[in-house]
Amino acid sequence: KMRFGVNTSPFAGKEGRFLTSRQIRERLLKEARKNPAIRVEDTETADQFLVYGRGELALAILVETMRREGYELSLGNPEVVTREVNGELCEPVELVVCDVPDSYVGTVTQRLGERRGQMVRMSNPGFGRARVEFEVPSRALLGFRSEFLTSTRGLGLMHTEFHGWKPWGGPMLRRANGALVADRPGEATPYALFHLQPRGEFFIGPATPVYEGMIIGEHNRPNDSDVNVTREKKLSNIRNHGKDENVMLYPPKVLTVETAMEWIDRDEIVEVTPGAVRVRKAMLAQSRRPRRDDPE
Repeated sequence: KMRFGVNTSPFAGKEGRFLTSRQIRERLLKEARKNPAIRVEDTETADQFLVYGRGELALAILVETMRREGYELSLGNPEVVTREVNGELCEPVELVVCDVPDSYVGTVTQRLGERRGQMVRMSNPGFGRARVEFEVPSRALLGFRSEFLTSTRGLGLMHTEFHGWKPWGGPMLRRANGALVADRPGEATPYALFHLQPRGEFFIGPATPVYEGMIIGEHNRPNDSDVNVTREKKLSNIRNHGKDENVMLYPPKVLTVETAMEWIDRDEIVEVTPGAVRVRKAMLAQSRRPRRDDPE
């Protein structure tokens, strides 16, 4: 499930045609009538709606369709649906079957072990590939498919299916790294991005408009870092040969609707417009924003 809401960022209303909560609600109800995999509920606030879907892919397809139709909206952190069994809170568990080369069995086992996965079966026919089965909470698999492909260099195969309900396992780390957050409005400059490159991976390139609270990249440490991406080089009337350095930037990681949904944490929001997919903090002002902690 995921919260859909009105876009409240400083860039709201610049690209889309359908902006109000009434228009978003009518579009979601229209989708729910023709799509049995989607269910829509009103929340305590008039500008937010709770949308249930069969996995993040189904929700990402709905968001991408609305985006192309001219809607602007914001998306909250995706969560799994829980239920009470005999008075105890339970969460869904999935059976994950991985077919990987022998050299990547340890890597996959470590990655799923960090997400509270338990190995239940392993077989090795002897032709260079192994089949490993895990029981993993569904919430731990959010964003794991892309990590699995990266860890196995595209050589692994993964299949998941619903395996039942188990008691809630408690808090779980959603994302190991923090975020690089813009601390002021403006336009990103090559000079500022070049000097911030050692801190992490960027989601934006030069000349991209930013605002305070907008996430411009992933920090290479667990904590969030507020940075100035609009800083320009101080000019002087003295020029020496070799004094100016070349600005060489790595290509940014372009976020899609699905990858942005998988990446965000509890205190973050995906801003979806017809022209861009951005991630931002729910509380934009740096002085009012709580510090990021580790548990979910």
